[in-house]
Amino acid sequence: MNAHQQPTGSAYFIAKETEKPETHTLSVLVDNEPGVLARVIGLFSGRGYNIESLTVSETEHEQKLSRITIVTRGTPHVLEQIKHQLERIVPVHRVVDLTVRAHELGQERSLERELALVKVAGTGDHRVEALRLADAFRAHVVDANTEHFIFQITGKSSKIDQFIAIMRPLGLIEICRTGVAAMNRGSQGM
Repeated sequence: MNAHQQPTGSAYFIAKETEKPETHTLSVLVDNEPGVLARVIGLFSGRGYNIESLTVSETEHEQKLSRITIVTRGTPHVLEQIKHQLERIVPVHRVVDLTVRAHELGQERSLERELALVKVAGTGDHRVEALRLADAFRAHVVDANTEHFIFQITGKSSKIDQFIAIMRPLGLIEICRTGVAAMNRGSQGM
């Protein structure tokens, strides 16, 4: 058996060679109770799946329900396995692959947004340029002094990636990102 065909313990290598990995956004409605997030994350790590983005928040206070939004990558077969395994966890009420649902609704993607706080140091021309570019990206200054700015920017992950890349040579110090929050367009709920 050559190195390319040796088992690695990851589910990424079980799929047929004709399937190509895709990035999908999953929305998981769960009971808001201790240990649920650990069980969901344990499912991913125990099977060698990677989580690219993860956000969690209580969305229905009266019913004590939280929504977990997960961005992951895998072949269609692996993504289907992930969905079915998530559905078997007891406190999980519903799992929706927002990427698949968007295609079913005739849309390219679900509506996805992220928030980031970006700290940039700078004086003189770099400071002026950072403010000019932040305005072009519709980033807001949420904290500032004579030596730095902290910008708040929201939008698609690709927009935030571009903003960070542009700020890097101007004195980027620190980044904090929330992860993707997503839902499908239209009048239907999850």
